[in-house]
Amino acid sequence: MKTFQWDMTCDGILTFWIYFFLILSVLLNEFRLIKAGRPNELHIGGIFPIAGKGGWQGGQACMPAARLALDDVNKETNLLPGFRLILHSNDSECEPGLGASVMYNLLYNKPQKLMLLAGCSTVCTTVAEAAKMWNLIVLCYGASSPALSDRSRFPTLFRTHPSATVHNPTRIKLMKKFGWSRIAILQQAEEVFISTVEDLEERCMEASIEIVTRQSFLSDPTDAVRNLRRQDARIIVGLFYVVAARRVLCEMFKQQLYGRAHVWFFIGWYEDNWYEVNLGNEGITCTVEQMRMAAEGHLTTEALMWNQNNQTTISGMTAEEFRLRLNHALIEEGYDINHDRYPEGYQEAPLAYDAVWSVALAFNKTMERLKRRNKSLKEFTYNDKDIADEIYAAMNSTQFLGVSGVVAFSSQGDRIALTQIEQMINGRYEKLGYYDTQLDNLTWLNMEQWIGGKVPQDRTIVRRVLRTVSLPLFVCMCTISCCGILVALALIIFNIWHKHRRVIQSSHPVCNTIMLFGVIICLISVILLGIDGRFVSSDEYPKICQARAWLLSTGFTLAYGAMFSKVWRVHRFTTKAKTDPKKKVEPWKLYTMVTGLLSVDLIILTAWQIIDPLQRILETFPLEDPISTTDDIKIRPELEHCESSQNSVWLGLVYGYKGLILVFGLFLAYETRSIKVKQINDSRYVGMSIYNVVVLCLITAPVGMVIASQQDASFVFVALAVIFCCFLSMLLIFVPKVIEIIRHPKDKAESKYNPDSGISKEDEERYQKLVTENEELERLIAQKEEKIRLLRQRVAERESQMKASEANGSGINAVGPSSGHTVATATTTMSYNTPAAITTAITQDNYTNLELIWILLRRSLHANTLHVINGTSYPQTVEPTLKIALTVWLGIDAM
Repeated sequence: MKTFQWDMTCDGILTFWIYFFLILSVLLNEFRLIKAGRPNELHIGGIFPIAGKGGWQGGQACMPAARLALDDVNKETNLLPGFRLILHSNDSECEPGLGASVMYNLLYNKPQKLMLLAGCSTVCTTVAEAAKMWNLIVLCYGASSPALSDRSRFPTLFRTHPSATVHNPTRIKLMKKFGWSRIAILQQAEEVFISTVEDLEERCMEASIEIVTRQSFLSDPTDAVRNLRRQDARIIVGLFYVVAARRVLCEMFKQQLYGRAHVWFFIGWYEDNWYEVNLGNEGITCTVEQMRMAAEGHLTTEALMWNQNNQTTISGMTAEEFRLRLNHALIEEGYDINHDRYPEGYQEAPLAYDAVWSVALAFNKTMERLKRRNKSLKEFTYNDKDIADEIYAAMNSTQFLGVSGVVAFSSQGDRIALTQIEQMINGRYEKLGYYDTQLDNLTWLNMEQWIGGKVPQDRTIVRRVLRTVSLPLFVCMCTISCCGILVALALIIFNIWHKHRRVIQSSHPVCNTIMLFGVIICLISVILLGIDGRFVSSDEYPKICQARAWLLSTGFTLAYGAMFSKVWRVHRFTTKAKTDPKKKVEPWKLYTMVTGLLSVDLIILTAWQIIDPLQRILETFPLEDPISTTDDIKIRPELEHCESSQNSVWLGLVYGYKGLILVFGLFLAYETRSIKVKQINDSRYVGMSIYNVVVLCLITAPVGMVIASQQDASFVFVALAVIFCCFLSMLLIFVPKVIEIIRHPKDKAESKYNPDSGISKEDEERYQKLVTENEELERLIAQKEEKIRLLRQRVAERESQMKASEANGSGINAVGPSSGHTVATATTTMSYNTPAAITTAITQDNYTNLELIWILLRRSLHANTLHVINGTSYPQTVEPTLKIALTVWLGIDAM
């Protein structure tokens, strides 16, 4: 068996060390090349948001797309000849601070980077603002913040992702198409969305679109979504990252801000199934089915990120072929593409792919320019502004057809692209059309579907419904008022026709006619109170307001003023010193008082109409649901009122003036309640009318103001009060006169049956004195009757004693009116045998012999003659004298 033996000679040892150093030198050189980069490699840095919990995690699909682009670029022999493009990347989690850290690591670790790729607007903002310090070009494949369009702030920034402001012209175009002029905005508090909203507000102002509210939130959208409901938002533009979008969608479902009455605009770069994934991980409390219900029908606007034509792009593929390759690469990384489970950033993947191609084409053009100057792109350092400017110029002029469409950059470094509009229909996004911002051309496919079969409204349609007085009620009150007017006219005719009759003359027929005219005017005002917007236009309504004020005020003054003047004259008759009892009431004094009251009314009403006229004012009520309708309609009830700017001042002036007259009239009516004068024969009825008018007015005025918002109740209450006052006044004042004239067609019999006729002031005074005297006499009679009762009792007792004595043959002993006195003998008795003596004894209250006088008086009354002892007989003429004497003694009539 042949074995291998190591040659341990000096030549062998030398050969070993030579090989060892050669291998070590190759390894060290290889390490140095890896560290510093191979001479034929161009290095770029990549910052991809992949594993974060907030913001946009589009690096999940964009990074595989960038790797596909690197493979295709490096395979292209005519592109970057002799060089390979190498990408060094790390995860920023869409956090600005972490993104800045990744950028520093890329810059300060070899090899030298020629350009940076970045995604997520917040990271791009931080990176692009700092990269200018290293003369680095930053190309953003996934940043839509409008703030990035500021060239003074980001002088070296380009992006293949269109600015978020590219959506705003599309949104405005759709709002005009569907007739929406009132929108709301819900945004996440990130710079990208704040800048987008500011641009949208400017465009809405130019397009005369109202932004009813603008709500923002940091992480929890609950309160913001509730505020949208309070503001009755119907067309809502939502600007937020997809993680926040899921929270918003769940809150939409809870607040019922979805369905046929609401339209939401979402950002179009969410994945197709964004509302169904990560619900449990993110703490979303809504179910998948609830999220689907809330998402149904919403619109999305997005820049076209996939080439819509089946054209071969610069890479040699069509957009569909690229999609298949990307899906295969994502499946290898573990994504369930076959079941529509796409990673975040799938829509932006073509932008990342074309971003790598943009870098390669810009480097290729820069190399050609530097070659003419005997320079190389490998010579670039972070202090070399000359090569950086060449790269900038090459990137600025780059234009090609990529898988995302035509790639070109504006002077601000923004991508120029069309906008695509989609709608969620039956759980899938359906394309509705495209919009070219530069040409203002909307290509519409008429594929939209609306829940309920009609375009939603941008607000709750509020139908203004005027509350009017019930027509049957108005007709009823008008009928009663017209009947009252006819009655008043008939009474005017009656008053004029019978003005020569004493019962009419004594009540002052002209004053009564004035009152009836006032009643007619008040009843006409009742009709005007019920006339509203149903019968007259809004321009004519102020005239109705003025007519109401004038008619009601002057009618009241004429009707009440006529009664007030009568009761005033009656009061003057009873309080004025007595002069001529036959003096009559001067009619002109009554008319002057009515004229004075009417003049005050005219002054107040004229000043009111000139200085501050009544206008049509609408009182609005809370929204009400219609009785039956499928439309999104609310009813806004309105009620017409007649008011002026200083309405309370004028009403206070009128009510104060009328109130004083009412109270004073009530006082006069009370003072003259039992007084009757023949010059004004209906004063009692006038007083009763005043009572009723005052009570009803004092009730109607405040109650009418309280229930002014209830048109039917207010109208009925005021109308019935006016009608009742008018009818009652006519009834009290004229019905007795009508009855009197009907019963007594001739004037002579009136005084006999008229209780108020023929009574003068002197008769009234005499009557009062007689009443007083009668009361005093009744008191004295009561006292005397008590004395008579006692005397009669004593007389009865004494008569019984006298009868007993006579039977026994005794002398005359009787007890008289005063006990304890014995009747005198016959001789003594004879001293009173003349009427004069008897009268003297009585008047002197001589009780000693009054018993005898009493017996004689009784006998004379029975026998119609006066018998005395000794046979002396006196004629009947003595009897009156005795009666007078007894009357003086007893204080009563002896008979």
